[in-house]
Amino acid sequence: MSFSITIEDREISFLEEDKNILNALERENIESHFHCRDGFCGACRCSLKEGSVEYKQYPLAYVGDNEILTCCSYPTSNIIIEID
Repeated sequence: MSFSITIEDREISFLEEDKNILNALERENIESHFHCRDGFCGACRCSLKEGSVEYKQYPLAYVGDNEILTCCSYPTSNIIIEID
């Protein structure tokens, strides 16, 4: 199943082989901050404006309301995100 990710007025597809949102952004050459890729540091934190995500393993870094970590989450619906 494929969901769309909208970021900065650009829509990309999340493919099953992407594994997480960060991989989808990288595949499309969309710059996003990251460090650990495991949900420990929180560097990839961004705002979730619309839609829903799940985590394969819940991150240890703080995740506020309407925020997600792109390195360890995947969409469960079409999403709109904003990278701060």
